[in-house]
Amino acid sequence: MRKVSLILLGAFLGVGSSMVATQTRLLSGTSAVAASAETYRQLSLFGDVFEKVRTDYVEKPDEAKLIEAAVNGMLTSLDPHSSYMDAKSFRDMQVQTRGEFGGLGIEVTMEDGLIKVVTPIDDTPASKAGILSNDVITQIDEDQVQGLTLNQAVDKMRGPVNSPVKLKITRKESKDPIEVVLNRDVIKIKPVRSRAEGGDIGYVRLTQFNEQTYDGLRSAIDKLNTEIGADKLKGYVLDLRNNPGGLLDQAVAVSDAFLDRGEIVSTRGRNPDETQRFSAKAGDLAKGKPVVVLVNGGSASASEIVAGALQDHKRATVLGTRSFGKGSVQSIIPLGGSGALRLTTARYYTPSGRSIQAKGIEPDQEVLQEVPDELKGKDETKGEAGLKGHLKQKDVEERGGSSAYVPPDPAKDKQLIAAFDYLRGIQKGASNTKAPVPN
Repeated sequence: MRKVSLILLGAFLGVGSSMVATQTRLLSGTSAVAASAETYRQLSLFGDVFEKVRTDYVEKPDEAKLIEAAVNGMLTSLDPHSSYMDAKSFRDMQVQTRGEFGGLGIEVTMEDGLIKVVTPIDDTPASKAGILSNDVITQIDEDQVQGLTLNQAVDKMRGPVNSPVKLKITRKESKDPIEVVLNRDVIKIKPVRSRAEGGDIGYVRLTQFNEQTYDGLRSAIDKLNTEIGADKLKGYVLDLRNNPGGLLDQAVAVSDAFLDRGEIVSTRGRNPDETQRFSAKAGDLAKGKPVVVLVNGGSASASEIVAGALQDHKRATVLGTRSFGKGSVQSIIPLGGSGALRLTTARYYTPSGRSIQAKGIEPDQEVLQEVPDELKGKDETKGEAGLKGHLKQKDVEERGGSSAYVPPDPAKDKQLIAAFDYLRGIQKGASNTKAPVPN
């Protein structure tokens, strides 16, 4: 569909990695259940197999990798979202959730085996050095880029703030290669993009839920309200399409931005005493203006928490196609210097008490895009229900994925156009009411 791009920050969040605070107590002896004799027998079996592989395999194996593979195998057998992160993956994840890192400020993609600049980020070393969209990076610090993966190239360009890096690039307009030396700086990923539409609608796009998301949303709403004027502003479009999720506390904060009261989401673990409820505080940043939330098959996890909360409270009209259906929460549990555990520890429920696990958020108004012929059949996500080993719900009909296609040209974006039309045609309605919903 679209080329995958990275913004010099390592691993992508992945579909729906909503995370709660570190729960090291899960590994404490006080909460552990005594292992049965059968469990110890199986552990002994693992030890026997490991010893045989270590001593008799045709080539000397890397013992650390064997242990890591065994641990990851155990976790991935639980569900698609539990996994082991080695130390580097854990660091990359922390960089991603912080939303800032030492780098150059270039959004890059891989095309035909080459590292191509999608766009430089404003006010970063890359933009100040004159790097342009479609530039091709051929060398990083004298090392050839061809043959590297996208992640490997990203790792080479990231580094300590104020450290230099030399790039050699080719540009269509230039006959000779261009060499530039840049000093790395603190790059802040902006997960919120906004603009005024037609002088009467505020459009806000959330691309992920990292530590910067709520602050970015608040700034965007303030700016749009000032730019358009409260008397002219008809409402807001909150675009969550293809947003894979992120931090649970940010999903709660974004939901709270549009609510004055009531439950936002609850998380329920294996034991009843692990249930947590998150409620809205007084203060609607949108000041009661109508809201349309856009979702599609790529909207997952934290995106679904926001859409579900605003839908249940009838604070917003949800428009688009059915969301991904990831209704579980992962805790990140550091393991000293050995990486971290990403473990599914709870399911989450919308204010009305519904779980969207393997089902998704059904939009109030379904709007289908016109998918180009070459993408038909390739535009739909599998959805949570299509993932091997996903958590099941009793007596609930599972639903597969829906289309995740968004036209690059806003003029052809039927969902976006429908959202604008809806807001311009509304005076008062359900999307402006705030009655609490029973749980």
